[in-house]
Amino acid sequence: MQGWYPYNFPLVLGLDVAGVIEACGAGVTQFTPGQAVYARVDPGKNGAYAEYVLARTEEVAASPKSVGAVQAGAIPHAALTAWALVEAANLSKGQTVLIHGAAGGVGHLAVQFARLRGAHVIGTASGQNIGFLREIGVDEAVDYTTTPFESVAQNVDVVMDTVGGETQQRSWTVLKPGGILLSIVQPPSQETADSYGVRQQFVGSAQAGGALLAKFAAMVDAGQLKVTVSMVLPLSENRRAQTLVEGRHMRGKLALEIAQ
Repeated sequence: MQGWYPYNFPLVLGLDVAGVIEACGAGVTQFTPGQAVYARVDPGKNGAYAEYVLARTEEVAASPKSVGAVQAGAIPHAALTAWALVEAANLSKGQTVLIHGAAGGVGHLAVQFARLRGAHVIGTASGQNIGFLREIGVDEAVDYTTTPFESVAQNVDVVMDTVGGETQQRSWTVLKPGGILLSIVQPPSQETADSYGVRQQFVGSAQAGGALLAKFAAMVDAGQLKVTVSMVLPLSENRRAQTLVEGRHMRGKLALEIAQ
């Protein structure tokens, strides 16, 4: 990712934040000190693994009213990425989508967005998460440890890849002609896409943070969107949190909580 984000180290990591506004800059009128908000801070800067973080107004939205700060803080980047996948796919009612890593942070939100669009959703996960996939609305759940996804997913309109590697390579064969393979982890090969008569796209997260976060907050409060937080650790254990996330076996999201 060096070509995307030329970071200068040392760097405070973290993109997602939820809490209350301590102070507003001159000219800020849409937010007030003490207001509960959540945000995805600038990916080019990071900085959310901290007690205080600076954010631009366009990155911030009022937090969902129906959930606390821990759940709100788990939403922004994963939801913005899942939304970008659904938008890039131009999903519509009646289409079929295969979502790899459907139990993960981005995956479980992509499942819910796809269902809201009326798509038929096939999701892959390890055996321990198959029940969870059914809970969040997956139509066909595939345990990738025992069942090749190719034996279930065939002639699909869209593949959403959150895994990469061999999983991405095997996914070309399940697409219908003209279908599309989208990945957030590894740029798909245009040459391979051409050979199968399909399309491909490497997808980043949506950019219009605050406006979309306001939309997501309304969806959460309406019961249309639910983020699953499977583990909460104190901020001091952020190194352990990174290791757990990199293991790619988390259900939903992991959150860091700052002691009050």
